[in-house]
Amino acid sequence: MFEKFLSTIGIGSMKVDTIVDQPRLAHGDTLSGTIYIAGGQSDQVIEFINLEVFKRTEGYREDSDFDVTEDCIAKHTIEMIGSVKSKETRMVPFELMPDERWDCKDDSIKLYLRTSVHITNAVDVHDEDEFIYAKDLD
Repeated sequence: MFEKFLSTIGIGSMKVDTIVDQPRLAHGDTLSGTIYIAGGQSDQVIEFINLEVFKRTEGYREDSDFDVTEDCIAKHTIEMIGSVKSKETRMVPFELMPDERWDCKDDSIKLYLRTSVHITNAVDVHDEDEFIYAKDLD
């Protein structure tokens, strides 16, 4: 089902890709990967990058047709030093350790990794993709 996890953010001509090593994690595995930052046509200053793991529950309620709730269960901030130069590529590895909050016992609950890029004097942008964390990966 999930062969590859790729979250891509385009900011002008700069591109930020978050690639997870294993989009299907067994209980006890670490969520790890690399953020690739490809510089655009000009230098840009990234203040920081946030990685958030959150649970999204989707369902139906009587008072509305569709209901979505999100619960942030892990957060990791990567402080950037200096600017991303034009045409430069940076690689930033990351690791997040799961805990009991990551367990999803209900099929209506999904786990997502959201990457948010905060740029000096610009609009903050984000992208997200689903991954699986389970005791058994059959």
